[in-house]
Amino acid sequence: MDYKTSDPYAGPRKEDILPSSTAAAVKVVIVGGFGVGKTTLVGTVSEIRPLTTEETMTQAGVGVDDLAGIEHKIETTVAMDFGRISINEQLVLYLFGTPGQERFWFLWDGLFEGALGAVVLLDTRRLEVSYDVIGLLEERGVPFVVAVNTFPGSPVHPMTELRSAMDLPESVPMFTCDARDRASCRDTLMALMRYLYHLTNEISEPQ
Repeated sequence: MDYKTSDPYAGPRKEDILPSSTAAAVKVVIVGGFGVGKTTLVGTVSEIRPLTTEETMTQAGVGVDDLAGIEHKIETTVAMDFGRISINEQLVLYLFGTPGQERFWFLWDGLFEGALGAVVLLDTRRLEVSYDVIGLLEERGVPFVVAVNTFPGSPVHPMTELRSAMDLPESVPMFTCDARDRASCRDTLMALMRYLYHLTNEISEPQ
């Protein structure tokens, strides 16, 4: 798709303008280890042209970035990804994808500011790259759901085994997701919204 325009000062495209019926906006963060599909998910589900900060990987990353299982990856997010999706006429989600490489995690504090919740993406070929990510979310007290991204040819494990491997409590929703499929990505975000709604009700209920 060509996003170029003959007039660079023409302003935002019509489809990029926030609907006038919007009453609430929620910030959601898409997190996970290096190469788990965060940029793909944001780009797939966003109703506006996504903002990405991908740069070509260079020799400087040799010995620093673990490319096991993703040897063909040639670009990486160095700051953030940004997208937007309308859940209905009144509710909009702003999506912020975090960089996965640990050397860029210093950017997370700013990205998490004001976020109501997060989606953690897992790659079953490389579960270890998301251990620390979940630990950081738990330290920050950010509610999250876990989506197992179904890469072609990736190992398939029962959810009970994956939950045990990631040391996740039963209360945290966990399910499969295809970051290349818009309906699957939307279902993932809706699952997060339902979980946040459930947590809000738990807090508001009298003890």
